[in-house]
Amino acid sequence: MLTIGALHIPDFPLLLAPMEDVSDPPFRAVCKENGADLMYTEFISAEALIRSAARSMAKLDIFEMERPVGIQIFGHDIASMRASVEITERVQPDILDINYGCPVKKVTCKGAGAGILQDIPKMVKMTAEIVKATSLPVTVKTRLGWDENTKYIVEVAERLQDVGIRAIAIHGRTRKQMYKGTADWTLIGKIKDNPRITIPVFGNGDVDSPQKAAEMRQKYGVDGIMIGRAAIGYPWIFSEIKHYFATGELLPLPSIDERIAVFRKHLDFSVEWKGLKLGLIEMRRHYGNYFKGIPHVKPFRTRLVQADSYDDVMAIVEELRAHAKLCL
Repeated sequence: MLTIGALHIPDFPLLLAPMEDVSDPPFRAVCKENGADLMYTEFISAEALIRSAARSMAKLDIFEMERPVGIQIFGHDIASMRASVEITERVQPDILDINYGCPVKKVTCKGAGAGILQDIPKMVKMTAEIVKATSLPVTVKTRLGWDENTKYIVEVAERLQDVGIRAIAIHGRTRKQMYKGTADWTLIGKIKDNPRITIPVFGNGDVDSPQKAAEMRQKYGVDGIMIGRAAIGYPWIFSEIKHYFATGELLPLPSIDERIAVFRKHLDFSVEWKGLKLGLIEMRRHYGNYFKGIPHVKPFRTRLVQADSYDDVMAIVEELRAHAKLCL
């Protein structure tokens, strides 16, 4: 077993990345059922938690079926981050995670997310204060650096470990890269090879297949892999990777019936948790991947995105089921 503070999870866990407007309870539920070992919520603004903003407070919703789960917070003000810890603790997550990796301009321009990579001393001080403020295991998600000239992540990992974090997940890009180019895991591997590092090191970036997961595991020796975009609309990525690790064989792609069953479970939970209108709207980002690879699927996908009622969505999906079986 792998240990993060008092939390015990399977060796070489597969983690669901915290993704804004994606990693909500309905999505986490289907990922959990398909093999994800550790979940993270969408990132939550410390300032919004202090103000009790409704949308941010809703992101604190966690369910017993999805545990273990970490709540991820972000912010630029150390006092506000400390204050948000007490609010977060009320829902009893298994982990408290700090976002030092979000590259979005509206976050970084305030010095939050990946913006703090321009001020490493503040990053270390903020982390130390959060560790002191909670009994929960504190973990960090970050990037290699702000740009090509500031890839200080090997030193940063040491300093964050020294002030008490219990695990670190690193996306193999700089903030300047955003999500462009290829993720570079070289420095992630160097952190894992550093004899001073004793906490679990998780790699993140561009793992979109069982073969790629196996390559990253073998080449860089990480303790686990965090998966983000490859899981959107395709929660089977977790079970496929685990099967490949265990057998060296690829699972067959999910059938259309399997896809629709999981899709419907995801949709129903989304509508139940968010309400009909928002639940339907926020499912739209998943449609393409749920039905990716089916011949001539584009007209169906277009209709799904435009559908504004639950019955219309399911009617289109049933048409798609019949269409997919005719294409076999």
